[in-house]
Amino acid sequence: MLVVPDRHVENLYDLSAAIAAPVHEAARRVALAMKHVYGCAGTSTRQHNEPAGDQEVWHYHLHVFPRYEGDRLYELRGRFTSPDERAPYAARLREYLSAPTHPTGA
Repeated sequence: MLVVPDRHVENLYDLSAAIAAPVHEAARRVALAMKHVYGCAGTSTRQHNEPAGDQEVWHYHLHVFPRYEGDRLYELRGRFTSPDERAPYAARLREYLSAPTHPTGA
C-alpha cells in the first residue's frame, strides 16, 4: 500500500510536520488494518529520497508492507503484479478501513 499526501511534496526533506503527521497516522491505520485483514506477523514501512536513495518517483510517498516470517522482502525484488491480482487485496483493506469502527483501533 502507498500512503501519499494530497499536496505535492518532492521528498522527505520537504515534508512539513503538518503533512507528515496525517501521512504517518494513515500509515499506522493501514498497518493495523493489514494485521487484522491479512493476518500478517508484522508490517514494515519504506520511503526513498534522491537517486542515491533509490527514489524513482518525485513525489513523497510511504510504502506499507505486510510482513510474514521468512518473507525475505528486502532480499528479493519479486515480480510486479497486475491490477487484477491486487484488486481483491485492496478491496479487503478498503472494506475494513471504511467500516465505522474497528476492533484494532485502525
